[in-house]
Amino acid sequence: MPADLDQPLVSARHQLSELIKQIKETGQQDNLLPTLETVLTKLEGLAQHDHLTGALNRRTLLSMLEAELARSYRTGHTFSFAVISVDGLENILEKHGQAVAKQVLQMLSKEALDMLRTLDSFGRVAANEFAIVMPTTWLDQSMKAIARLKKRTSAVDWNKLAPDLVITFSTGLTTNAIKDTAETMLQRATIALQNAKAKGPDSITDIDPPLPEYDPNAPENNPL
Repeated sequence: MPADLDQPLVSARHQLSELIKQIKETGQQDNLLPTLETVLTKLEGLAQHDHLTGALNRRTLLSMLEAELARSYRTGHTFSFAVISVDGLENILEKHGQAVAKQVLQMLSKEALDMLRTLDSFGRVAANEFAIVMPTTWLDQSMKAIARLKKRTSAVDWNKLAPDLVITFSTGLTTNAIKDTAETMLQRATIALQNAKAKGPDSITDIDPPLPEYDPNAPENNPL
C-alpha cells in the first residue's frame, strides 16, 4: 500500500480545478462532462475512506453500522462488532518515528481488508482504532475471525519497517441489542477494548449487550 494515500485526493482535486477552469475559459461543457463525472465519482469514493490507511472513515463506518442495525432489526439476525487497536503504538512512534507508525497502521489495514469478507465493513474510527462490522456473525464466529487476523498480522515481516519490530493488537467485541444505536455499540466495544488492554498486549475481551427491560404491558407478557 502506498505511503502517501493523500495523493489520489490531491490529483482528483487538481483535475476538478482544471475542468472548472476550462469551462470558464471556453464556455464549453458537453465535451468535458464525461471527465467531470469521472472525477466527481472518484472524489465521492475518496470522501468515504480514511486517506492514510484506505479503510472506511469514521462517518462511513458508523453509517454502515447503523444500516446493519436496521437490517438486523428487520430480520432478527445477530451480528458482531469489533474495535481493535495496535498495542504500544505510542512507543513505536517515540522509538521509530511517525513514518514507521503510519506504515504500521497502513499494513494492518491492508491485512484486514485482504482477509475480511466482502460483506464485512472495516474502518478507522480513531487515531489508533479500527472497527469491524461483521453481519450475521455470532460472537464465537467473530472470535475466530479476529484470531485469523492476529495470525496474519504475526506473519508479516515487520522488520522491514524497523529492527526487532513486533506488532500485535488488542480487541473489544460485542453483539447487537434491540435498542442499540451505532454510538452505543461503539461505546460498548470501546469499553471492551479498554478491558482487553488492561489484560495486556494481544488480548481480546467481549461485552454482552444489555438485556431488554421487562415491560409488563407488552403484548407478549399479557397473553390474555
